[in-house]
Amino acid sequence: MFKIIVHKSFSTLMAFLVLFSTVSFTLEQHFCGDTLVDSAVFTKVQGCDTDLQSAPKKLCCKDDIEVIKGQDNLKLTTDSDFVIHQSDVINSSFNYYFAISEPIEKKNIPHKDYSPPNLVTDIQVLDQVFTI
Repeated sequence: MFKIIVHKSFSTLMAFLVLFSTVSFTLEQHFCGDTLVDSAVFTKVQGCDTDLQSAPKKLCCKDDIEVIKGQDNLKLTTDSDFVIHQSDVINSSFNYYFAISEPIEKKNIPHKDYSPPNLVTDIQVLDQVFTI
């Protein structure tokens, strides 16, 4: 049970790792002077109010755009890349046959020579406990 849970959680983790490593996004920041006014990840930033700005203030405003690219060179495999050789099939079938034909080890049963104890009373009837 533990092995199945670990396997499924590791598979999910690897799927999210592949997903997030291939996602690209843009980080935009708008500065007025040295003050950060707005920043946005997937949308455009809002600039300074044009009504309140004078011409010299427009010159000191700037937008920084940082593009973070995900990887795009994933190796995709198809069914045509999977090749089965005839020798592999023959070897695996022989190994399977000989694995089944081997005799099963006899297990040691330590209590086979002992008989169960004699019942004085029927405990289920005595305790009134019945399987329904």
